[in-house]
Amino acid sequence: MSKKLKILIIAGARPNFMKVAPIIQQIRKYSENAASHGVRLEHRLIHTGQHYDEKMSDIFFSDLGISAPDINLAVGSGSHAMQTANVMMKFEPVCEKEKPDWVVVVGDVNSTMACTLVCSKLDIKVAHVEAGLRSFDRGMPEEVNRIVTDSLADLLLTPSADADENLRREGVSDSKIKLVGNVMIDALVANVEKAKASQVLSRLGLVKKAFIYVTLHRPSNVDHQASLSMIMKELQRIAGELPVVFPMHPRTRKMCERFGIPLDECKGLRIVEPFGYHDSLCLTESARLVLTDSGGLQEESTYFKTPCLTLRPNTERPVTITMGSNKLTNLDQLSADIDEVLGRSTAISQIPPFWDGRASERIINSLIEAS
Repeated sequence: MSKKLKILIIAGARPNFMKVAPIIQQIRKYSENAASHGVRLEHRLIHTGQHYDEKMSDIFFSDLGISAPDINLAVGSGSHAMQTANVMMKFEPVCEKEKPDWVVVVGDVNSTMACTLVCSKLDIKVAHVEAGLRSFDRGMPEEVNRIVTDSLADLLLTPSADADENLRREGVSDSKIKLVGNVMIDALVANVEKAKASQVLSRLGLVKKAFIYVTLHRPSNVDHQASLSMIMKELQRIAGELPVVFPMHPRTRKMCERFGIPLDECKGLRIVEPFGYHDSLCLTESARLVLTDSGGLQEESTYFKTPCLTLRPNTERPVTITMGSNKLTNLDQLSADIDEVLGRSTAISQIPPFWDGRASERIINSLIEAS
């Protein structure tokens, strides 16, 4: 008689969706041959609703072929404390009703930590996908989420060797650490053909390798008038040379309005609504340069070998710098770094190990082995 494992998979915010999609697809694939495996997998997708704007979340479910969540906690926005508390209060009854064998959390958003905390109190096993990433900057809320989640999780599924080393330094037992690779790349590989078929370049009148793709939303960049004004001024400067495509996050748009920063003064600066996943992948692959403060875009640009400037003092994904096409920048250096990238031929970079589209397969095998 086959053994059954019940798995709850948590998606909290837009970056999580690209990570849970390959895992769900791998579970379905595994379940098709459950009789030969001796283990039956049953899963439920839980959307906490941490991001609830349709442009920022729902479109990704359809793009990635994920069916509607089995449960939506609909926690919405709020301070970090309020959001974390709301997830915990709404997730606990779900756990008590569903009685899962495993809860799989991904990434580093508030939902990741909140659901892990609930499970630790209820003695439910947690597997953390993307474990061990560290920026070493506790001023970032995400860093706190990573540290707390990894200290409580039972299975730490890492994307790269540096993540393994970070966990070992923190005293995590080797028996809990499994190097599985980058699940974000699984989603990318599965969707690259659809991305190539995207009409976003023709729709925006763009020429391949002749535009800059920008995404910025972190509080350190957009919540202060001086920094946001400086960023927008630099984008307007460079838009005089190359088109700049900026799908503006609702938070960034709100701050521009609050600070009285005009959004229509420069013809080459295309401020648009957030894109779906396939359009975003197409733009990342086709851009001459990506400017971002997003973790996911650092990885995607590395895979496509597109030069990337990350407007942050640190990154929890150092492999994108040591092997990939990524470079950290700051407001003082931004103008010079942009000019340097545009003034040279594309740098030679590599795709890191285990970024092969098979991380989700290794994740499922690790869950079964640890059960």
